[in-house]
Amino acid sequence: MTFYCLELSTVEYTAALDLQKRIVEQKKRDPSLDDVLLLLEHRPVYTLGRRGGRENLVVSESFLREKSIPIVHVERGGNITYHGPGQLVGYPIVSLKERHLRVVDFVDRLEEVMLRTARDFHVRALRDERNRGVWVGNNKLGSIGIAVTRGISFHGFSFNVNTDLQPFSWINPCGLNGVGVTSLEQEQSASISMPRAIEHLKSHFIDIFEVELVTAFPDWLSVGSATASPE
Repeated sequence: MTFYCLELSTVEYTAALDLQKRIVEQKKRDPSLDDVLLLLEHRPVYTLGRRGGRENLVVSESFLREKSIPIVHVERGGNITYHGPGQLVGYPIVSLKERHLRVVDFVDRLEEVMLRTARDFHVRALRDERNRGVWVGNNKLGSIGIAVTRGISFHGFSFNVNTDLQPFSWINPCGLNGVGVTSLEQEQSASISMPRAIEHLKSHFIDIFEVELVTAFPDWLSVGSATASPE
């Protein structure tokens, strides 16, 4: 089966969300359309999930305005998290029913993609069934937060490659107290490039989901607006 893989460099969070929703609407009209994987980085932003999360800010909102970091409330699962440069974000937009995938199986596979990618860089990450995502000890390396509408999943995962971790200290990540956040680069104490991390992650995505990744915009997706344009 085919997955269209769109690599979009650095994209404003709301622009990427708009693109996801456009793809979801197309797939609602025709669930047989090929699935899409968006791979990108975001400019600094905090997002709140269905559980909210403003109470897990440990700095004032005026402080964040001074730092030019917006807060966006979205429909994905989970609590507050941070996205920024150096973090590999993946948005798989998938017709779960067409692929015979339960939500829990889908989340398991996304975790496995990140676990294997971490292993490629000699980082031993693990699951925690109580708190989904991937962990190195008590430090979170990758997060998952999805939404499902009419059997179509969107939002996805974020994987810290060479991220500036300081903004995570201004929140209780994912609404959890007493946990830290890490990155591949921090665990390795060595420089890790985003293109290298992307290639490893794509390889594992292909194996785990048993798909072919086609790096192109699908014919059925209109890309005339700046929303879909890479920087």
